[in-house]
Amino acid sequence: MASAAEQMASNLSWSTFGKAKDLQSRILFAIGLLIVYRIGTYIPVPGIDAVRLAQFFEQASQGIGGMLNMFTGGAVGRMAIFALGIMPYISASIIVQLMTAMVPQLAQLKKEGEAGRKKINQYTRYGTVFLATFQAYGLAIGLEAEGMATDPGWFFRISVVITLVGGTMFLMWLGEQITARGIGNGISLIIFVGIIAELPSALAQFFTQGRTGAISPAFVVGILVMAIAVITFVVFMERALRKITIQYPKRQVGMKVYGGESSHLPVKVNPAGVIPAIFASSLLLLPATVTTFAGPGTDPGATGGFWDIFQAYLGRGQPLQLLVFGGLIVFFTYFYTANVSFKSDDVADNLRKQGGFVPGIRPGQKTVEYLDYVVSRILVVGSAYLAAVCLLPEILIAELAVPFYFGGTSLLIVVSVTMDTISQVQSHMLAHQYEGLIEKSRLRGRGRGGKSRR
Repeated sequence: MASAAEQMASNLSWSTFGKAKDLQSRILFAIGLLIVYRIGTYIPVPGIDAVRLAQFFEQASQGIGGMLNMFTGGAVGRMAIFALGIMPYISASIIVQLMTAMVPQLAQLKKEGEAGRKKINQYTRYGTVFLATFQAYGLAIGLEAEGMATDPGWFFRISVVITLVGGTMFLMWLGEQITARGIGNGISLIIFVGIIAELPSALAQFFTQGRTGAISPAFVVGILVMAIAVITFVVFMERALRKITIQYPKRQVGMKVYGGESSHLPVKVNPAGVIPAIFASSLLLLPATVTTFAGPGTDPGATGGFWDIFQAYLGRGQPLQLLVFGGLIVFFTYFYTANVSFKSDDVADNLRKQGGFVPGIRPGQKTVEYLDYVVSRILVVGSAYLAAVCLLPEILIAELAVPFYFGGTSLLIVVSVTMDTISQVQSHMLAHQYEGLIEKSRLRGRGRGGKSRR
């Protein structure tokens, strides 16, 4: 028999959405901020030679530069004020979370509730400023070396650093506002919109190559079939659950007996969602953002420099790059699940407070150990799925020069964020229905009270 929540969820419709005015305002607010973000990707950094930049990016778009362009919504290719994107903030968040797990003082802050969380967020912002400044200065040096600065010098470098760091901090603020006052997932939505915005032009270019004979029609069909297969697989795995049976004891109140029912604790095969792929990509793009503009062209005859080493070992599609990328995805899947998305001790404590228990397992520490055991086994499948989806298309892209927008990471982000956003919207609509039912019950109660007094 379906629960009340499931029955209400099945009744969600456009008419229900039309009545949820608060949800509509949240969606419009989020869309408005995302439009502001897209406008910012077209505002160029001052002092850039646009013609030279376009020529450079035609050569760099098939390497690391194409990946950077994808995650920043084309801002790198236009050297816009949002050229660094949101990646410095994500990198700073990773570093702070890792330090929180290792440094006792930060771990204590995390346990202090809202005040500790604000302090950790403050450290994350400081880290964002530091990383963004480092990357922006590296970009300024690279732009000068490539001859893209109309007036090179310290004034150009300072203006680039201030503009790009300000753009990243503004993007961070936009993401926080979308999360708090919009429909949630602010950072993921910014990356999602950046990928989607550039997808039509990538598709048009891809189909043009097939029509002109640059690539065979069979190859075009094969890539589209691969993209559809990846999307289907991602949807299936993101909805896959492992249900842990939970038993509630019987209790007698007067002459009636309550409880004695069993339910299920759903554990997703991939509790971390798309976060591990974003984290891993962010860490790999941290040095790439600087080296992209300090690579070939700086000194064509030079060999053995940092760019040559980076490109030889960590360039797009290189074996070491794939190994590091896959390893980071697996690591962050376990790390993020254990520290954020599924905390076994918190789940066990909530079950104990509600009187629930896993059959055959003692409440308390034994339940924590059992949940850790189950989740760690599930994550073997979940992390392998994430790594496969992100790496296999990357190998094809590197070998066959397919546009980056057909890569596994981009498809994973688009599908996962779409599903999460739909879930957020449904949650807001369910909350609106509950509020409506509560209001109706109050009005009925007042009406009955009035009749009885008459």
